[in-house]
Order: sequence, then structure tokens, then C-alpha cells
Amino acid sequence: MTAGGGPARGGGGETAPPLARSTLDRAAHRRTDPQWLAEAWERARVLVLDSAAGGRSLVRADAAPPELVLLGSGELPEVPRSVPMFLGVEPDGVPVFAVDSPLPELPGTRAVGLLEVGHLLLDRDAGLFTAALALTNWHARHGYSSVTGQPTRVDEAGWSRVDETGDRVWPRTDPAMIALVHDGVSGPEGACLLGSNAAWPRTAGRRRFSCFAGYVEPGESAEGAVVREVREEVGVAVENITYAGSQSWPFPGSLMLGFLALADPAQPVRVDATEIAYARWFTRREIGAALAGRPVAVDGGEHLLLPPPSSIALFLIHRWLDGHC
Repeated sequence: MTAGGGPARGGGGETAPPLARSTLDRAAHRRTDPQWLAEAWERARVLVLDSAAGGRSLVRADAAPPELVLLGSGELPEVPRSVPMFLGVEPDGVPVFAVDSPLPELPGTRAVGLLEVGHLLLDRDAGLFTAALALTNWHARHGYSSVTGQPTRVDEAGWSRVDETGDRVWPRTDPAMIALVHDGVSGPEGACLLGSNAAWPRTAGRRRFSCFAGYVEPGESAEGAVVREVREEVGVAVENITYAGSQSWPFPGSLMLGFLALADPAQPVRVDATEIAYARWFTRREIGAALAGRPVAVDGGEHLLLPPPSSIALFLIHRWLDGHC
């Protein structure tokens, strides 16, 4: 959590990734208490999230940093698509729910996505938005039981689904690793290895580069996935793997486990062209210039574009840039 509960602006110094911040007590023991939930709904704050609009929600248009708009349960403009999902209890004792519904048209508000504002939100709002989106996305993909094939319905205040036979499933996240590979050299000439995904579109003369990432496979440790993915994507062997932090990535449902890993720049970089279009080493001097908005040439007249501020990738880059490796 950032000092003082402030937003994580991607400027270095954060102790946790931007979507790993929260102030909410999830109060999981309340999820199976229908009497308490019914009473809590009457006095709740409600986050409205529109899955049909890409999981967007409302923030106050004039607030800096952005501030989520939460409604009273009696203020919802129409019947939501989903049953209320209980997120938890705020420090002041007020319960918070989320619903999937078209966003109301409220003056002084604007619709935003989590990726757009996650790093700017205060800890409380970052936690609410991330949890609500992750839960909504999970429900959208589990309308049927993978065991019986029967339709499922929402249960336990949004935290499980059950079919007519009683087969129950709970929300799952897919573990994925993401690693910042570096050479271990301090100072401005120390370097990190970044890659440009083959599926990413070009952006007005800029090419996006990021850390290497991939899903943890069955029977594999997260550290083992780091070694395998980096070797598969760029042919480079890594060692001295250290854990740096994690965050939810509800697009649609991953948990990103962040690492720093050491590699020798003398190793040849051999990209897997099906995944990586281009990879190269960047010095701290170059990364610092790109973060300051100065052009850094990469290839064919294009310039370096770094990961978005709400990503754990940029958090890892800042950790390395600031010498925390």
C-alpha cells in the first residue's frame, strides 16, 4: 500500500503494485448469512459496473485523483443484470456491494476502465474496482458447471455458483508470472531486457516493450515458469530469481506474480517470432529518458513505448530503475 493511502502513479517508490492496494475488510463469514446480507443491502454503498461496456464504472469528473461514484442501494436506476455481489465492509462499518448494470447518467461523472485509472485511484477505490471487475468477469464465464454441464446460479453473495445437483464452484484466478530481466549492473549503464509482443498493434511511430510474462503451467512453480518463459520467448537463461510482488489482473482473471531475474547480456537474443516481434536490452539511461517523455529509438524510426501505469510491468521496471534488485 502506498504511503498515506495515496494513488500509485507509477513514479517509483511504491511498495506494492498499483492493483494490489485495498482498505476493504472482505468479511467472508458474512457471505453465507442471508439475514445479515439483506439488512446490509438496505444501508450499503453500491459500485455499478457495466460488463457490456468493457467493465467500466463511474468516477467524479472533477476529482483529482479520480474518485469512484458509489450509490445507495435505493438509488439504482434500473434492475441490474446481476444479483448484488458483496465485496466487504469499509473501515466505517458500511457494507459495499457491486452490481453489473448499465451505468446511470449522472451529471459530473464520466465512465472509465480499470486499466485507464487504476494507478491513479486511492487505495480504497483501487481495491473496490479491482475486486468487482474480477468477480464480474468470473461470473460471465461460468454460467455452466464444468463437471455436470448444468446451468449454474449465483450463491454466497456472489462468491460461488451452484447447479441443481449441488455442484459448486468458487472464483478462480489463473496464476501467471511476469519478470523483469536485468544484468545486475548498477548505475546508468545497467540494462534490462524487454520484448515487444507480436500481437501488439503499433502506436503512431512507437513500439511498446514490456517484461516477459506467461501462465504458470500445471505441476510447475512460478520460478520455474520464469526460467521457461524467458528461455522460450527470447532464448536467454536467467538466474537469481527474486519475488517482487503480485497483483490481480482481471482481464479477464489472472494473478500476476512479479519477479526480477538476472541474465548475462552476452547471451544471444533469439526471439520466438510467434510471440515476440522484437527484443533488446535497454540501459537505465534509456528507460529514464522514455519515462521522462523523451524519444528513445528502437528500430525502423520507431520509439520506445513502456507498459501502462496500472500494470505490474511498469512497477517492476521502476523497482529495477531505482536499484531495488
